[in-house]
Amino acid sequence: MVMAYDPQNIFARILRGEIPNNTVLETEHTLAFRDIRPQAPEHVLVIPKGAYVCFDDFCLNASAEEIVDFHRVAGQICALLDVQPEAGKPGYRTIANAGEHGAQEVPHYHLHILAGRPLGRMLDLA
Repeated sequence: MVMAYDPQNIFARILRGEIPNNTVLETEHTLAFRDIRPQAPEHVLVIPKGAYVCFDDFCLNASAEEIVDFHRVAGQICALLDVQPEAGKPGYRTIANAGEHGAQEVPHYHLHILAGRPLGRMLDLA
């Protein structure tokens, strides 16, 4: 199954201003906002403003400026949430789902940053 970019996906609509969001940080290439169904006390989504389906699409096709900006924003979100382990803070988890096996629901690349409680193991060992 090929996952194509759908310009009507919820994140594309948020980027066009058709759907409101709780913005945490915005730059020329990136938008970070609070998830409407948080899975942890802190749950922020970081999305590129370009039309990229998933992580590998973004890595292979985005400009260097988009890639650097996206990752800088993700780091800034960790600092804003005050969860950086190198600063003695409790840490966080980042998740980017891709495709059917990765349980991706929205065909627009996005990074989840979750923090604020112990998150347990990511996958069962079974």
